[in-house]
Amino acid sequence: MRIVTANLNGIRSAATKGFFDWMAVHGADVICLQELKAQAADLDQRMRAPAGYHGHFHYAEKKGYSGVGIYSRRAPDRVIEGIGHAAFDAEGRYLRADWGNLSVISLYVPSGSSSPERQEVKFEFMDEFFPVLAGLRAEGREIVICGDWNIAHREIDLKNWKGNLKNSGFLPEERAWLSRVFDEQGWVDVYRRLHPEATGEAYTWWSNRGQARAKNVGWRIDYQIATPGLATAAQAAGVYKEQRFSDHAPLTVDYDFPW
Repeated sequence: MRIVTANLNGIRSAATKGFFDWMAVHGADVICLQELKAQAADLDQRMRAPAGYHGHFHYAEKKGYSGVGIYSRRAPDRVIEGIGHAAFDAEGRYLRADWGNLSVISLYVPSGSSSPERQEVKFEFMDEFFPVLAGLRAEGREIVICGDWNIAHREIDLKNWKGNLKNSGFLPEERAWLSRVFDEQGWVDVYRRLHPEATGEAYTWWSNRGQARAKNVGWRIDYQIATPGLATAAQAAGVYKEQRFSDHAPLTVDYDFPW
């Protein structure tokens, strides 16, 4: 089972940069998308349901903003939009698809980098989402949450960690929250399980400023975070950087798991 997570920073923009051509040959079973920056009426047929895939989406109410989606080769048994919080659900940040005992979730955690006010919104989301994560674990299903978590967990997860200790995405409170997700609730960072010491090759996002991508001054903020059983089934993981579809790069994980 091959699962991809990709923040597209605009599905229409990514389409013009070859994302769907890449997807057609990559062989993924499930693709989780974030930052659609589009509504249903903005998507053409290929974006709604690429050849061989079913498409499901949770759009933001605000035009050109946020939004998540899931493509899958098999139609899901059930699809759930949102976490049950009106303000965050209006931003299109959470989409869950179920197949049997497996759930795949596309998640887009708010960014706090634009203002102190948005950082407070991010903290509020983290507070609201923590019990949601606990509830998911209590279901006893195998689950993987794919997406842009907008937090670099450890010093090896970004190039310039010393210069970002007071910046959104690497704040002590954010990193401690993610540690609680792993240590208290038992979720597993799948890429880190397979590549415990990887640095530059693990980055999934680069600023558009200062030739950050060319110099690989990046951050690892896109994750597949899974229940222990599913995480143990992970065989390989990698970040695709040969083509540039977005300011993020797709993260692929292959699981030895029937679905």
